[in-house]
Amino acid sequence: MHELSIAESLVSLIEDESCSKGFSRVKRVGIKLGALGHVEPAALLFCFDVVTRGTIAEGAHLDLVTVPAAGWCPRCRRSVAMSQRYDLCPDCGQSHVQMTEGDELRLSELEVE
Repeated sequence: MHELSIAESLVSLIEDESCSKGFSRVKRVGIKLGALGHVEPAALLFCFDVVTRGTIAEGAHLDLVTVPAAGWCPRCRRSVAMSQRYDLCPDCGQSHVQMTEGDELRLSELEVE
């Protein structure tokens, strides 16, 4: 379950930010999670709750925002929606659509005290 290591990394990032910015408590953590990013949201929520115990993020709400998948079709020369990795272009059938969004995992914001 790689969600556990992701949650541990989030806590580490939060603690580093706390040291540099001087906050003592985290109320909310915003995460942008790609729709095709291979992260199970329920597992990440569970792991975050477990690894934040005893830290400045204990009790913080983990707010997951799903980023839809999109890719660039070189033939159509435009962005197209994707429902899975290696999708064909829905307009021209091109097989070399390059994913541009939807596989990210990004700490987007912290609400702190």
